[in-house]
Amino acid sequence: MTGFGNEEWAIVLLSLKVSVIAVTVMLPVAFALAWLLARHRFPGKLLLDAVVHLPLVVPPVVTGWLLLLLFGAHGPVGRWLESWFGVTLLFRWTGAALAAAIMAMPLMVRAMRLSIEAIDRRLETAAQTLGAGTIRVFLSISLPLSLPGILAGLVLGFARSIGEFGATITFVSDIPGETRTLPIAIYAALQRPGSEDSVMRLAFMSILLSLGALMLSELLARRIEPGKPAHVL
Repeated sequence: MTGFGNEEWAIVLLSLKVSVIAVTVMLPVAFALAWLLARHRFPGKLLLDAVVHLPLVVPPVVTGWLLLLLFGAHGPVGRWLESWFGVTLLFRWTGAALAAAIMAMPLMVRAMRLSIEAIDRRLETAAQTLGAGTIRVFLSISLPLSLPGILAGLVLGFARSIGEFGATITFVSDIPGETRTLPIAIYAALQRPGSEDSVMRLAFMSILLSLGALMLSELLARRIEPGKPAHVL
């Protein structure tokens, strides 16, 4: 197996860019959903919980198809973005980031929700008894204590984004230099005779990135409950 070429490094860098943007954009949404599900009771909570976790169980190609219906050239959101902002997600790396963010969302929400549920509510009650307002309690107690889960969710979402294939290729197709991320590049290389070395290099890099992210997320998750293992998978 020879070393990486320029084209393969470009694929790795594009995959990293797509994954980082995906988890960064999804972070506030995932945290808000995790807080809502962990702290509040409301009609439809069970349905919302199921919808959040839906990308885990439906075929990724279905998620990509739904994105195509919503954000495609004739979709309601796609038409609105095009007419008001001149933004098109279809066949763009931004569309790949959107698909990766949707697929990463369930794992991010789960990790964050576990950390929020593990917070000792007596600490928040004690702070409120001493006169601290809701925002101060959140910023000084709730947010720092849930930070390991937030970071674990970010890393876990990053690992999921790196491996995303089905929704991405359905929504933005395979365009070299624009949407060809690691999994799509591996699939494309498998279709070409004599590309075994390239497949091996890209697969090795994909496994290396995902393995490192999973190990880091597990280390962070163990801090949710000190002294006790806290698995988010």
